[in-house]
Amino acid sequence: MLIICWALTAFWVLLIVRVIFSWIPRPPDPLLVVNDVAVRATDWAVAPLRNAIPPMRMGAVALDLSILVLFFGVNILQAILC
Repeated sequence: MLIICWALTAFWVLLIVRVIFSWIPRPPDPLLVVNDVAVRATDWAVAPLRNAIPPMRMGAVALDLSILVLFFGVNILQAILC
């Protein structure tokens, strides 16, 4: 169980990193590696949700709800398993 809890926490941190880097138009070159790792490590879970849940339009901005759903899902799994 400890490994599952650790993996869920690491995945949650990678999601946070992915969200933060999505706000930065062009991250500095040394941080591009961190961005690539976060995107590649979380894309397997984000991409299917993104296809199933359309972004919510708020004027000229679109809010990606798939990441939010994934945050809640990981938190629920952590509450149940850890």
